[in-house]
Amino acid sequence: MLPPRHVYLHVPFCARRCSYCDFSIAVRRNVPVDEYLRALEAEIRTRFGARQPSEVDTIYLGGGTPSRLGGEGVVRALELVQRQFRPTAGAEITIEANPDDVTPAAARAWTASGVNRVSLGSQSFQKNVLEWMHRTHDGATTARAVGTLRDAGITNLSLDLIFALPESLSHNFQSDVERLLAMEPDHVSLYGLTVEANTPLGRWVARGVTVEQPEEGYERDFLDAHRLLADAGFEHYEVSNYARQGCRARHNSAYWANVSYVGVGPAAHGFDGDERRWNARHYADWVARASAGEDPVEGSERLTAENHVAEAVYLGLRTSDGLAIHPAELPFVQSWIDAGWAELGADGQLRCTPTGWLRLDALAVALTHHRSR
Repeated sequence: MLPPRHVYLHVPFCARRCSYCDFSIAVRRNVPVDEYLRALEAEIRTRFGARQPSEVDTIYLGGGTPSRLGGEGVVRALELVQRQFRPTAGAEITIEANPDDVTPAAARAWTASGVNRVSLGSQSFQKNVLEWMHRTHDGATTARAVGTLRDAGITNLSLDLIFALPESLSHNFQSDVERLLAMEPDHVSLYGLTVEANTPLGRWVARGVTVEQPEEGYERDFLDAHRLLADAGFEHYEVSNYARQGCRARHNSAYWANVSYVGVGPAAHGFDGDERRWNARHYADWVARASAGEDPVEGSERLTAENHVAEAVYLGLRTSDGLAIHPAELPFVQSWIDAGWAELGADGQLRCTPTGWLRLDALAVALTHHRSR
């Protein structure tokens, strides 16, 4: 099996937990940078120390909030990773950042260490919405962060927005999209709000304090944003992602192409083409095991033939590259085409339309079941 060409590094630290967040994070007022880096070095040494260093095309620092490591902490983390996984010329190196962590000194340190792409967690530009989300920044902070990153030489900047928020917030999502476009990002990610049980939002909904946005509102927000972004020249290349020419997220695109990748850090997932593995979810557990010289793996799963079929269908339908359709399947998918949910290209690839992407899960399940009969 060929060595993986992509590395994901999970940095769990956050200043506070967002109201909707169910990710593996560690809320810390003072980030234990040295402790984290010692455990990271130990994990890499234990898992990969006997292997020859290999070249990779992308490195992605996600979280959590990797920018909480500061300028020097990110530099040191990348140095540790790159001892084992050396980026090729032109490799994409991404860091997720909160707007309030972006300072001129930190941004200069990141770019000097090779970071050339930043995914900035803007989420919204409206004060009441950001407060409801438990975010620690405001719209003005995001604008300053964008300017700071550009000044530091970041040539690929992504901004995030969340839509389908409760109607009680009077959220003007179209205004958020317009403000985002005014900042001229290279890439945009749009995420519909999802209610997870073990979050503040999940508890609010369970108590009836918060009411979810109806499906009609979800669809309206998504289609309005799609229209604005398409008119501005963005390519809708994956269900939640838009990019200017040449600015697709190469690391995330590797996930959607089902290629192998390495994951290090607490809760990080990896995939070798046949088997998935994931590390200990809780930060303290990961530190203890890695520091003791143990592989901090928490679990693994080998994909079955049925799993491979399901993933091929789902991953194909979620991107603009589409899914190859056998002529015998045409009668099955014709109803989707007639409904305006999909289009069949001259190349034989079935591609979801924007309204089809809203039904992605149901369409993928239906076609998987059809192929597995």
